[in-house]
Parts: sequence; structure tokens; C-alpha cells
Amino acid sequence: MAEILISPGVFASENDQSQITQGPITAGAAIIGPTVFGPVNIPTVITSYSQYKSIYGSSFISGGAAYEYLTSMAVNGYFQQGGTSLLVTRVASGSYTPATASIAASGSITAFTLETLSSGVIMNNAGGTITAGALPSGSSANIRWEIVNSNSGSGLFSLIIRRGDDYENVKTVLETWTNLSLDPNQNNYIAYVIGDQTRNAIADPTTGNYYLQSTGSYTNNSSYVRVKSVNLMTPNYFNSNGTPQNQYTSSLPLVGSGSLNGAFGGAIGTLYGSFGIEAINMYEAIPTVASVTGNSGTNTQGLHATDYDIAINLLQNRDAYQFNSIYAPGITAQNAASQVNALLTLAQNRGDNIAVIDMVGYAQNIGTVTTAAQSFDNSYGATYWPWIQIKSVETGKVNFVPASTMVPAVYEYNDKISAEWFAPAGFTRGGMSTVLQPERKLSVSDRNTLYAAKINAIATFPGVGTVIYGQKTLQARASALDRVNVRRLLISLKSYIGQIAQGLVFEPNTQVTRNKFLNAVNPYLASVQQRQGLYSFSVIMDTTNNTPDVIDRNELVGSIYLQPTRTAEYIYLTFNILPTGVSFG
Repeated sequence: MAEILISPGVFASENDQSQITQGPITAGAAIIGPTVFGPVNIPTVITSYSQYKSIYGSSFISGGAAYEYLTSMAVNGYFQQGGTSLLVTRVASGSYTPATASIAASGSITAFTLETLSSGVIMNNAGGTITAGALPSGSSANIRWEIVNSNSGSGLFSLIIRRGDDYENVKTVLETWTNLSLDPNQNNYIAYVIGDQTRNAIADPTTGNYYLQSTGSYTNNSSYVRVKSVNLMTPNYFNSNGTPQNQYTSSLPLVGSGSLNGAFGGAIGTLYGSFGIEAINMYEAIPTVASVTGNSGTNTQGLHATDYDIAINLLQNRDAYQFNSIYAPGITAQNAASQVNALLTLAQNRGDNIAVIDMVGYAQNIGTVTTAAQSFDNSYGATYWPWIQIKSVETGKVNFVPASTMVPAVYEYNDKISAEWFAPAGFTRGGMSTVLQPERKLSVSDRNTLYAAKINAIATFPGVGTVIYGQKTLQARASALDRVNVRRLLISLKSYIGQIAQGLVFEPNTQVTRNKFLNAVNPYLASVQQRQGLYSFSVIMDTTNNTPDVIDRNELVGSIYLQPTRTAEYIYLTFNILPTGVSFG
């Protein structure tokens, strides 16, 4: 309330403008690729490597050999360098469904059915003869169920979810759900507590764009299962006298793991998504062409290039998914040209991320790499070469992998110790400490050839190790945006300023609204300038660009002028030799 002035005097007021401007809402990287198990084509936010392994798995066996997907390697490296959030989208080939388990009540009638959140034949563990309480095909990658404490007097029971490779006398319990009910009128109703929702990627027939369609009433709280159906509901389990109704007392599930000792079955999966089938193309064996013979025509890690299409399409929705860089290690311009172009188009259309892509497979020459890069012209993309050798954390094997597998870790380290507008390259921020060696040691001439072709070299220096030694985008035209640090600066600024502008939509087009915008944007840009992101800037949102005709069109116009900080990539030193007797200074 305004102060009422009655008698003369001096009145002082305060206007606190010292508040700290809140930083932008940050989003981590996005990674698309195959995983051992997990939901297919469901972008999922991951906050730690341990969470990733519980949802998507780590290593697997195929053709008698142990492998780790490039996806897992990239995720592990990202979190090792301090990453806090990551959007993971699993891709798979062909048909895939979850596994189910029917939990029986008295008379072998199904009380309810559970379904795994993960899809693929790997979730099956029901075949064969059970010995010593162990599932014949159970593994650490799948699960089993068990009912405990089923009590007809209270109408309650408990459900535990166990790991698929445990034994009856040595149980590995993953989740415990106590005091569950089949009464849909109660808060402990099993579907309400555990969840019953499914999500599937559906294509809109009009636009062709994919979206996630949700079915079910209750949010999934379990990390492993959902309730597919409840066959024997017990509404109003107790009568008016407080005793169980006779028709419901036999509806509760029986104690134990059922006739199959808690096995799940019926899942459909791909040949290459299962364990122990046959060897697949991995690491150096990833094909360098779009169509190969054998292994069902797979291009990369047991997948077809087209398996990536739905995931890339889904991630076009910037309102649903936020990230500042995107990777799909394993697909290259050689074996998946269409999908690589789709990644670049996604980044450009969204305008809030940079796509790191690979040009070629293993054991290619410089001419092949530079030729491949010539067909790209996009400031929202960057590429690195050659392939690099790393040791798998999960299998202990040493293999060569494409550069995009480890670039997420470099970007994350760069942002952690500096900011997005610093170059993720050089000895300070471009080091690749976990890399054993690059595929080949590049000479200065090699690096020059690559840089002229918009390819960032991965070089080796004595006493330093393996380092990213370039930061060009794939833009052909020479401008500020042909550098990664400038592109990522613009991505960061547009993201933050766009959030401010979003809050002004439907506000009055007045000077008050314009000042609200300016008072938020100018301090933030000043902070970026202080942190070496900008040389200078200017923001104009006044009557000069918001004329009466602009206002009448329901438009609010702002002009932002930026001078991005450039990096010192070429340092010239002149050594002058002077005769004896010359005085310095």
C-alpha cells in the first residue's frame, strides 16, 4: 500500500536491484543407441551410470563373446566427467514386446498379470527345467516375482521383484511392495501402487511425426514391472460387519513364485537383442557401407540404420525433451547417411543443441574422411577423427571406437570447469584421459588437411596424451559460427533468453513488459561477458523496433547484438636476435 502523505517531510524508499539473475535451466546431452535391455524408443532422463545400468544394462554375451554397447561407454564417460543428466533413447531391431507373468490365486485362476517395463526376448526366463530354485535361463538382465505374506483375513499381500539369476535360498531382491490390495477402491490397490501405464511411439498419420501415446490410469512407480491387468478384483473386501466377504477370500494370490518359480515369458525380441545367439558387428567390425551381407543386413551393433529413425523423430519435440548436444555412436555418414543427416537437421531445426557425428568407420584413410565431410554444411554439427582405443569398464576388453563415443565426456568436462562458450579442445579442456591411443598418430600436415575439411583432429602429444585439437563446426562458410564454442554460446544464450521471452507471451505490449525483458536479459549477458563469453553486446526493445503497426500485429520485437569471444587457435611468436650491448627497455 502506498504511504499517505499528510505532513511535510523527507521520505526515503528502497528499490532493491541487487538480486542475482538466475542462470539458465540446463539440460544434458542426448544419446541414441542400442542397449542390453530397457524400454524401446522411450527417451528417459538418467542421472547416474548406476541408474543407467539398472534400466538399460551394461555388458552382454553374443556368440560366446562379451560385448559392451557404444551407448554404455558413452554414458559411463559422460558421468565420469561430472555429468548430471542425460537423455537416453534405446533403439532395437524388428519386433519387440515385454515379457509377462500370470500370478495365480486358488484354483490356478489368474489373480493379476505383471508385465516388464523392458522389451525384448532377453526378458524371457521361463524355459527348461528349474533346478535348485534357479531359473533355467535367468540372468542378471531379467527379473522374477514372488508373493509373500498373502493374508485373506486382511485382504493384503506383498510382492517382491527378484533378479533373474538368483536362487530360492539366495535371493537377490530388487524391489519390495508390501500391503498390496486387489480392491480398486483402496489407496493400496496394486495397480495404483505399482503403476499400470504403457507408452508407445505412435506416428501421426497426418504429419508423419512420432509422439508417445500413454495408456493406463496410474503412474509407474516400479523400475521393473507394471500391472498389465487385474483379473480378480475385490471391491469392498470387507462387509458391513468388518469381515472379509467369502467370494473374495480366494481371490488373493498364492504365496510363492508360482509353478514357474516366478518366471516371465512371452516376450518377442530381435535376434541381436538376445543373449548367446550369434556374433554381431561391433567396434572395429561396424560396417562402412549402408548395406552388408550376413547378420540380417545389419549396419551397426546388430541394428539396421532405419532403427534409429523413430528415436530421431521423437526428439524433434523440443517442448518435451531438452538437451544441448546429441550423439548416436555407431552410425556414420558411410553406413547411415540418411540418419546422420536427420540428426543434423534435428539440431538445426530445434536450434538448441549441436549434433556430434562420425564420418567413417574404422581403418579409413584421410581422403575418405575429408570427402565424406564435404557433403555437409551445418553450423549445428561437428565431427572428430580418427577412431580411438579405450578399455571397456564392463568387459575389460580393449577396442577401437568412433570418436563420438567419448566426445560427450569432453564436452561435459569443458562445461564443468569453464562454460559452454569455451572451446572443448586443447590441453586444458580437450584432454581424453581414458583414451589409450588414437587409431593413428596424425602429423601436422594431417591435422591441417583435416581442419581445412571441417574435421577436428584427435591428436597425440608427448607428455600430454590424446587431445581433441580442433573445434570447427560443419559450416562451410567462414564466419563466427564455424567454431564450436561460438555455436554453443548461441545455443546457451538462445535457450535462456527464449525462456524469458516465453514468460511474456500474452502479456500487455507496453513499456513495462519491455523493461521486464530488458531487466532480465541485460544482467545475464553482462555475466556472460564477465565470464569471457562476449566482447560486447546490445539489447534493443523499445519504440524504435516496436512501432504502432508492430504492436497492432500483436508482436513484440527485440534485437540482440552480440560480439562473441574468439579463441586463439593460431599463435605467432617472433624471436628477435640482437647484438651484444643492446639495451632492453
